[in-house]
Amino acid sequence: MKKMLMFISALFMIGSSSFAEEMKQEMNETQTGKKMPMQFQAVSSDKAQILQEGENKMYCPKCGMTLPMFYKTNHAANVDGKVEQFCSIHCLAERMADGVKVTGIKVVDNTTLKFIDVLRSWYVVGSTKPGTMSMTSKYAFGKKSDAEKFAKEFGGKVMTFYAVLDSVKSTLATESAMIHEKQAMVAQKGEMMYKNMCTPVDVNFTSTAEAKTYLTTQKPCGDIEGGQLQAIGIYLNLRNK
Repeated sequence: MKKMLMFISALFMIGSSSFAEEMKQEMNETQTGKKMPMQFQAVSSDKAQILQEGENKMYCPKCGMTLPMFYKTNHAANVDGKVEQFCSIHCLAERMADGVKVTGIKVVDNTTLKFIDVLRSWYVVGSTKPGTMSMTSKYAFGKKSDAEKFAKEFGGKVMTFYAVLDSVKSTLATESAMIHEKQAMVAQKGEMMYKNMCTPVDVNFTSTAEAKTYLTTQKPCGDIEGGQLQAIGIYLNLRNK
């Protein structure tokens, strides 16, 4: 376990990432036996609005992150006529880069914790609060005055959605490459956990979200969650690719 925590710390030295945060929290709870405080982006599941449907609805369709754990940076949109919900604007931008039709984009208002139309939102970019799938944090508000208050307390610049999206698109390739590198590292640990904890799984998965749903419903590794669930889910998704 000590070696595992050293590994997670190494991920943080490379740069902030949401899946590394989730793993670190899970490993700390496993080692201490105590429930750690939720990270800033998180809300309890009963407070999270889940707009997408289907058996994988609790996870980001791009990266597989558990949506309530990063709820304060959640986005949602109609993608080719079907609602999809993302852990971050980074994952939304990645989905848009797939060449699909994306309309009706919404974002979580950090004051009310409800989804609002992005066209009436104000973002605080670069605050001292943690980023999700990015080194640079991005939190949205329905009122400009709320965004300005947040920026005054935690730093950052108040921006419109399209200005933020343009910024995200300009660094998307670099940040995506960094995330994929980290996911490969997490998959290595996931493979170790899988071999030590799980009965063999003979299924090919199309996404980390799909793999995590299988793990939580079929329980080949027992009752796992948090970092263990994310790491094994990433491994199962990537192992045949």
